[in-house]
Amino acid sequence: MKKFNPLKYAALYEEERKKIDKMLASSLKKRKPKSLYEPASYILQSSGKRLRPLLVLLSAKAAGGKFKDVYNAAVAVEIMHNFTLVHDDIMDNADLRRGNQTLHKKYDLNTAILAGDSLLSIAYEFLLKDCNGNTKAAVSAFTQGLIEVCEGQSMDTDFETRNDVQLKEYIVMITKKTAAMAKMCCELGAILVDGKKSDIKSLSNYGLNLGIAFQIQDDLLDIIGEVDKFGKTVGGDLIAGKKTFLFIKAFEKAEGQDKIDLQKMMDNKGIKPEEVQHYKNIFEKLGVLEDAKNEIRKYTNRALSSIDMISKKSETGIFHWLADSLIKRNR
Repeated sequence: MKKFNPLKYAALYEEERKKIDKMLASSLKKRKPKSLYEPASYILQSSGKRLRPLLVLLSAKAAGGKFKDVYNAAVAVEIMHNFTLVHDDIMDNADLRRGNQTLHKKYDLNTAILAGDSLLSIAYEFLLKDCNGNTKAAVSAFTQGLIEVCEGQSMDTDFETRNDVQLKEYIVMITKKTAAMAKMCCELGAILVDGKKSDIKSLSNYGLNLGIAFQIQDDLLDIIGEVDKFGKTVGGDLIAGKKTFLFIKAFEKAEGQDKIDLQKMMDNKGIKPEEVQHYKNIFEKLGVLEDAKNEIRKYTNRALSSIDMISKKSETGIFHWLADSLIKRNR
């Protein structure tokens, strides 16, 4: 991995994250009715990483533009991302998101659905503010990202009723559900500043591969994370009966009692919280935690190979820093 100045890039990230937070906080102010926009504001104000807006900003700059050209688009992707989280949490019946109550738990189901729908509409409103002669390409990329997220979520739901999910199917699912959004953010930033086709492709591939690595890291953190840092229930995927990279890999490798126990999780559509440690022990014994780490490195390296092909070589450092930060994250 290239040498980079972590303090410089971390400071830039924090500076831009605060700007995005400020824009998000004001995005729904003075809108009525409060019964709709207060719940929508609640989800936007939770302290996310703002990774997706950062990808829009960085990609625009890497493709020859400036941050100021795409701030509204950066806000748009974060609002759209939160729209997907609201509905994802409803489908998963999740209690926590980023350490806070999920929207449907704090309010109610109908309020959460309607607030989520309003966020999607507002996301398009913000996107159009940064569109000029490239409106069709930008809106098309934005919409395709959303379509793939929905397809990925549907696949994820289908997996809940299947006991024969293959690893290659899982990779397709997370490519759509998680990586397609990161890909879209990189593509969108470059499109909006009229970047070269070759740069748009390199940035797009960076986002795609980084997104896959990010999701597998999320699967890993579900087992090895600490609840106060992770912001979600540790072992929550197992409790919910989700077939993650770790589970599918373990089921492929398991024999004897381990195989029986893993099958039991699928048959029962999840496990009890007190059983999480037992399943973690199975994962450790089968080496799937290390398998996951190797897979994260593989996709991260693919992302870095792609970003190193952009025209403005001076802009590659921060993309390397970002990839390194995501690999080492604990939440």
